[in-house]
Amino acid sequence: MTDRYQDYETLCRDFRIEVPKYYNFGFDVIDSWAEKDRNKLAMIWVNQQGEEKKYTFRDFKNLSNQAANILVKYGIQKGDRVMLMLPRVPEWWIFVIGLIKLGAVLCPCPTMLTEKDIRYRLNAGKFKMIITNLENSAKVEQVTGECSTLTCRFLIDGALPGWVSFPDELVYPAPVSFRSVSHPSGKKTLASDPMLIYFTSGTTGDAKMVLHNHSYPLGHIVTARLWHDVSDQDVHFTSADTGWAKCAWGRIFGQWICGACIFVYDVRGKFKATELLPLLEKYEISTFCVPPTIYRMLILADLEKFDLRELRRCTSAGEPLNPEVVRVWKEGTGRTISEGYGQTETVCCIGTFRGMETRPGSMGRPAPGWHVELHDDEGNPVGQGDEGRIAISLDPRPVGLFVEYLNSPESNAASFVNGFYYTGDKAFMDEDGYFWFVGRDDDIIKSSGYRIGPFEVESALLEHPAVQESAVVGSPDLIRGVIVKAFIVLKQGFEPSETLIKDIQSHVRRTTAPYKYPRAIEFVDDLPKTLSGKIRRNELRQREMQKAFDEE
Repeated sequence: MTDRYQDYETLCRDFRIEVPKYYNFGFDVIDSWAEKDRNKLAMIWVNQQGEEKKYTFRDFKNLSNQAANILVKYGIQKGDRVMLMLPRVPEWWIFVIGLIKLGAVLCPCPTMLTEKDIRYRLNAGKFKMIITNLENSAKVEQVTGECSTLTCRFLIDGALPGWVSFPDELVYPAPVSFRSVSHPSGKKTLASDPMLIYFTSGTTGDAKMVLHNHSYPLGHIVTARLWHDVSDQDVHFTSADTGWAKCAWGRIFGQWICGACIFVYDVRGKFKATELLPLLEKYEISTFCVPPTIYRMLILADLEKFDLRELRRCTSAGEPLNPEVVRVWKEGTGRTISEGYGQTETVCCIGTFRGMETRPGSMGRPAPGWHVELHDDEGNPVGQGDEGRIAISLDPRPVGLFVEYLNSPESNAASFVNGFYYTGDKAFMDEDGYFWFVGRDDDIIKSSGYRIGPFEVESALLEHPAVQESAVVGSPDLIRGVIVKAFIVLKQGFEPSETLIKDIQSHVRRTTAPYKYPRAIEFVDDLPKTLSGKIRRNELRQREMQKAFDEE
């Protein structure tokens, strides 16, 4: 991004993403950087044991060509669907690029999936191949016989009967060529061709398949250049798992289009967020993005012990960030945290972009090229300061918005209405055009005639010195219909007591509107979360409903 983008209005007026008829991230980005500068660093990979590997764009060009040539040998062609279930290993990036070059449709999945999850996904998506490692192969073995479209199982790190072995294929019967598998005048991919499927971790029902096309990486120019503020001189670190869309947001597409080097920390097993601080210092990370859960853990450390002078841009997404966390992080690092908003279905479509004032607790303003409105239940725009459903205009359709939910006409009909895509989230807008997250449609608590968003209560709770983490839901009540209930994880050194409950309740009354305080508090050891770390309020709400039913 050039220096002419000094303010938000100029950015919206001048910024454009041009989508060509034909586009392929593998050839047009990875191979292009490799040809411009054969030594340009693309990735620094480190694991928890301190092993380190570095890759240039030229490395990824050659290694992805090798992978693609092997995939062709085993029948993968343009349009075939391939699932990847790999940890944060370089092979994930190698095979993603190789599959994109072939025009295959890839589906990254987290390694934490169970046999049931894997069977559902393989059958729902009609996948032809799965690529995984030895550690996760047994789960695939358990369901192979129930997945009729699965014709090939591929191991990146070993050999098993009935599986293709990547290490063996590289050397037998002869080393695999680095030659490109697709000539520019041959198997071109249209920008509108299918490229990527993600399964959403929906709050109810089976996961839905979100389809993105080959223009999707271009949409992440907004995420990387305008929100993360990366350039070709930066080392960027996003902490996301390879199985989730946040990896697409921060660990491949936009960052490599901008020419940045990505930093990958391969975490297995037990993880402490404070492990990241010496890495930020040692590798001179300049742009940093982690979810609120990790920021909440990081602020417990003595931040001033670490030399973070190279860290110039900090961002967060996934759920709203409590203003108290922003305050403590800035005191310890000198850097504020700029929030962004989006979904598996989008890129960063609302954010605090470069040149904008950061307002703690606000997710920012609509991204250039994204016209966002707030609507009531009938689809009418709401007034300033009023809560409304987040609605993204399809005129014109923004670059980076998903194509559709595959095989789910009901979901498409519910989400795409009268020229808008409805995200399922609610927010309000202040007088300066900043959006403030309220919650999911089904997270809103209605108590004694009031509408209460859980986030504001959780933010107030987090400011109490005893509270490490909290989740707020509506709990059935005979008098009020529903009351606000808080599930709280305490910090070390604090013990549950009636006195502490009263103190926390008084604190929330003082911090936010009195009607929002939690009339019930339950102390817990941990909170239920999705695989990507988001709190499952729906599970807690269902637990409360069942408890009320049992007591009747």
